[in-house]
Amino acid sequence: MSSDAFWMKRALRLARKAIGWTSPNPPVGAVIVKNDLLIAEGYHEGAGKPHAEAVALAKAGKEAEGSTLYVTLEPCDHYGRTPPCTQGIIAAKIKRVVIGTVDPNPIVNGRGIARLKEAGIEVTIGILEREAKELIEPFAKFITQRIPFVTLKLAMSADGKIATKTRKSKWLTGEPARRLAHRLRHEHDAVMVGVGTIIADDPQLNVRLVRSKVKQPIRVVVDSKAKTPPTAKVIGSAESPCIIATTEQAPEERVKKLLDAGAEVWILPSDSKGRVDLLELLKRLAKQNVVSVLVEGGSELSGEFLTQRLIDRIILFIAPLLIGGRNAMLAFGGEGFEKLSDAVRLSEIKLRKLGEDFVLTASVKKS
Repeated sequence: MSSDAFWMKRALRLARKAIGWTSPNPPVGAVIVKNDLLIAEGYHEGAGKPHAEAVALAKAGKEAEGSTLYVTLEPCDHYGRTPPCTQGIIAAKIKRVVIGTVDPNPIVNGRGIARLKEAGIEVTIGILEREAKELIEPFAKFITQRIPFVTLKLAMSADGKIATKTRKSKWLTGEPARRLAHRLRHEHDAVMVGVGTIIADDPQLNVRLVRSKVKQPIRVVVDSKAKTPPTAKVIGSAESPCIIATTEQAPEERVKKLLDAGAEVWILPSDSKGRVDLLELLKRLAKQNVVSVLVEGGSELSGEFLTQRLIDRIILFIAPLLIGGRNAMLAFGGEGFEKLSDAVRLSEIKLRKLGEDFVLTASVKKS
């Protein structure tokens, strides 16, 4: 491994500590090195807080002069909640800046690099670029398309069932898999399920099985007719907002009961089947600065996200058991695709063992 790749890898590790905390900003890590020795490092801890470069520069002080700065994302060159990072880098007399990837934000996108070069700083771009881009995938989609990045997470048997024919599903997977599932909730801005899951399981949809400090996601229930019980645990907890996404088909008295119970109720357009228009729901969430959404099912909601091609990444927790039966609940409901050529294709597939279960992570190919 080259020296540049070694230090960039360290910066990426730092940035990953911030996943879940920085929204609507991306997670970013920075490392300052001089004569092959670590001088200082830091990461962006949250929106409104100093950027990674500023944190590292503050720790380095005068030692930053003549050093190399490794940063996972192009430094900004505009005023937002914080001053431009390029300003601090130039003032600190950094000799060289090594960047993981260019910032996809249209108001940056090369401007930071140009500013550094104008100041006579040597700039190297694209070190561990694939890893750097993967780190900011949710932000990149959000900032360019104004729609959240969607991860679909499902726990299923080896034969693709998420529950038995009597709708029993606890617990398909083991404790390590459930802990990771809770970590994923922390890492996303919102968690989404269909009303069927609420009625069948009454989940809280919060983060519990993580030992470190966590952020509680917004909880979203897709419920076209407002069938969610006002006593549902997802509403009763005040840790974070609970949004019931419904349509004009929902009876007013049900909507009122949900509002009285403490839920937010969004009346959204219906799709051709009379269900909540999922694309409109995602757009509305984006307006609330929701950068990433974790869809946790159930079967019908997963099927709709699949057939409407709204999924960016899929995470399957696969238990080493077979449920069988044509009436057992499938991972993906709905009508599915008629032709194999229409099927959703996966790429960048990773499979690992976690306890007794397997975790498959993949990106969804965009047609």
